[in-house]
Amino acid sequence: MKLIVAIVQDQDAPTLIDELTEKEYRITKLASTGGFLKSGNTTLLIGVEDEKVEEVIDIVESTCKTREITTSLLTVSMPGDTYIPYPLEVKVGGATIFILDVEKYVRL
Repeated sequence: MKLIVAIVQDQDAPTLIDELTEKEYRITKLASTGGFLKSGNTTLLIGVEDEKVEEVIDIVESTCKTREITTSLLTVSMPGDTYIPYPLEVKVGGATIFILDVEKYVRL
């Protein structure tokens, strides 16, 4: 058995959860925050049998697409100067997936 930890953007989470529950996967949803843009993320914990791992990865990949957004980066040119907003295009979305071995699974 494996535990899949999938970290996705908040806007991708509802569709992904619907897709996974439609295929009868059990999911635990955790709210999390990203470090770079400090934006909301959703962390999903999904327990699956070994042979189902690729199917779950395919669902995540088809649901969570990478996209570009424009954000402002504040810069300072000299000490004492004011902050100047600098537009910056960054890629967001997609997913980060960790797959862990499960030593024991108990469902009560």
